[in-house]
Amino acid sequence: MRILLTNDDGIYAPGLKVLEEIAREFSDDIWICAPHEEQSGTGHSLTLTRPVRLRKHDDRRFSVTGTPTDAVTMGLRTVMDTAPDVILSGVNRGANLGDDITYSGTVSAAIEGALAGIRSIALSQVYAREGMGDDVPFAAAREWGPRVLAPLLDAPLPKRTLVNVNFPAMNPQDVRGIRAVRQGFHDYSRGTVVEGRDPRGYKYYWFGLEAIEHTLDHGTDLEAIDEGYVSVTPLQLDLTHHASLGELGERYNG
Repeated sequence: MRILLTNDDGIYAPGLKVLEEIAREFSDDIWICAPHEEQSGTGHSLTLTRPVRLRKHDDRRFSVTGTPTDAVTMGLRTVMDTAPDVILSGVNRGANLGDDITYSGTVSAAIEGALAGIRSIALSQVYAREGMGDDVPFAAAREWGPRVLAPLLDAPLPKRTLVNVNFPAMNPQDVRGIRAVRQGFHDYSRGTVVEGRDPRGYKYYWFGLEAIEHTLDHGTDLEAIDEGYVSVTPLQLDLTHHASLGELGERYNG
């Protein structure tokens, strides 16, 4: 099995090292192409207004001066001589739950893989306290990662789908199991914007996400994590709201 690893935290991120350890339990044919620096929150963006540079760290380890989408594109079109069987993105430092997935570079890297017709899985480690920097405990992801991936590597998945995995913020022995669940939703009306001043006296603004709330609807990824389970959510790239097609068609076609 040939596996391509990527992330949005950058080539030197601790979570990428954890992901490589997990991947090597399934294969020795491991390739890495990740952003050179952190690209959290970039979503499914593609660099178009400046050149992207590729840096070689060893024979199968590369980084790009761009987004996670750029990294997957370069990995598939430039770095690798043949396509991988699987793309793994992560392990992200922090949760990618609910509608956070629309911002997530980690999930978007897997989206790019799914668009290319490759089995793609995003993995994220939830952590309890903000302000931890790189000191995030990845023990739950390291211990439970192989258990989650084993069934996913050969599970039948329709085209243009991917899988989003989140590990709860607790010791591995306390994790209660694995749940296949749907995407939940946050309440973004409560997000904050922090205002400050730089050393020259000019105002700046920093988005503060710590106040965002969510409802623990039954059967969602948010509920699963809150109850101590690993969440596994299949996602589709067809964003069409099919239930509205008929009504809109009637309005336009009379």
